[in-house]
Amino acid sequence: MNTSRIAIVGAGLAGLYAAFLLEQRGITDYVVLEARERVGGRIASLLPDETNTVEAFDLGPSWYWPGFQHALGALVESLGLTSFAQYETGDMIVERSHQTPPVRMQGFVNQPPSMRLQGGMQALIDALRQHIGSARIYTGQAVQSMSLTSSGSVDLVCAGGQRYTAQHVLLAVPPRLAAQVVTFSPSLPERLTQQWASTATWMAPHAKYVALYPTPFWREEHLSGEARSLMGPLGEIHDASHPDGHGALFGFFSLPANARAQLGDKALREHCRAQLTRLFGPQASSPKGEVIRDWAQEPFTATDADQMPSEHHGMAPPARAEDGDWQPCLIGIGSEWGEQYAGYLAGAIEAAERGVAEVLAQ
Repeated sequence: MNTSRIAIVGAGLAGLYAAFLLEQRGITDYVVLEARERVGGRIASLLPDETNTVEAFDLGPSWYWPGFQHALGALVESLGLTSFAQYETGDMIVERSHQTPPVRMQGFVNQPPSMRLQGGMQALIDALRQHIGSARIYTGQAVQSMSLTSSGSVDLVCAGGQRYTAQHVLLAVPPRLAAQVVTFSPSLPERLTQQWASTATWMAPHAKYVALYPTPFWREEHLSGEARSLMGPLGEIHDASHPDGHGALFGFFSLPANARAQLGDKALREHCRAQLTRLFGPQASSPKGEVIRDWAQEPFTATDADQMPSEHHGMAPPARAEDGDWQPCLIGIGSEWGEQYAGYLAGAIEAAERGVAEVLAQ
């Protein structure tokens, strides 16, 4: 059995940043337990080929806003990562019905700008991992149960039977997933369980389509690559190109998860190509590469309750029990526990900072 001071459950941005913070303080008595066979959680980036690590196209979150998300901006800068503004120059396309053709409209420019990372958001994950002892990250470890021992430590048991013991647990997974997938003994307070279970997991109901092209040809027509459509299957589309690199468009599906599952990947790609052709012309009909990432089909992201989008962006639930057996040893640090930016990348940073500070203060 592996015994440590701190167990971090989840190796997405929150979990890796928590480990990074511990390393910065000279603390190495911890483990990171990740259910997937890779790190990054909801951050995942597609490489156009194995030799090109600069142009990674995000299948999860793409943007951050250092103009007001100061802690995340400072982290990106301190890690020496290169950022660039989302391309928004030119008109956007709006598609309202099958009876009328798409129309050009003046585009929107965000202020402060939405920023992206060279190498995709995966670059942030890779940079953090370089500062973390690889021997302390365990992948393929899906925690199924946590039990308090008579000494006050926590026993964690994974799906494969692996066991870990820690004095403190930092829970870097979505609250709803923790409430529905992990068995706690003794049980968490009923109200806390309900609060976690009712917290929608950000982006869990959604899917993203990315199409790669030799060049961003739409820019030649003074188009920004941005589009809105009531017809679908993509409801919102953006330019995903890197500076001086491949052209790329990405879109969020407006189809619900059950409809996407019924259609299947092949049919969805065909519908996406047809839509991009309607919006951007015949050059969009033959991407050199394309991919769909459906987060609703990811068991380590989404539950049955996440199959339909939430009508509003939820508030952060309590990160720990107010009292009782679990109060001193279990803290939620996933993005949804971020008090100011719940669900966003910046929410993972603030929740992890708070959780690590609270553990080290005990």
